[in-house]
Amino acid sequence: QVQLVESGGGSVQTGGSLKLSCSAYGYTSSLACMGWFRQAPGKEREQVAVLYTGGGKTYYADSVKGRFTISRDNAKNTLYLQMNSLKPEDTAMYYCAASPIGRWCLLAAAHYNYWGQGTQVTVSS
Repeated sequence: QVQLVESGGGSVQTGGSLKLSCSAYGYTSSLACMGWFRQAPGKEREQVAVLYTGGGKTYYADSVKGRFTISRDNAKNTLYLQMNSLKPEDTAMYYCAASPIGRWCLLAAAHYNYWGQGTQVTVSS
């Protein structure tokens, strides 16, 4: 089992920055990937960024490429999402997620086994 705890959300104006953190506890060595998803009201949960734990390869949704950076501090078992140049359309609840199955890492949210409680990000114009 793995437990994920997010922090770092908040409210910023357009163009601002936020850094989200996700601390992982438990059997973290079993994980093939960790990622960030977001869900805005009335919309489906969408994948934002993924990091493969073996090798560090990353993936980003087109909507955040060049603005967001996913990274991991292995010593602290913590995943980060640095968000720059934030836009109102980035407003959502952001969730940290993890999967032990590598071939599922770029699939929809339903394929992820472990989830954090979420942290709200609000970007005002």
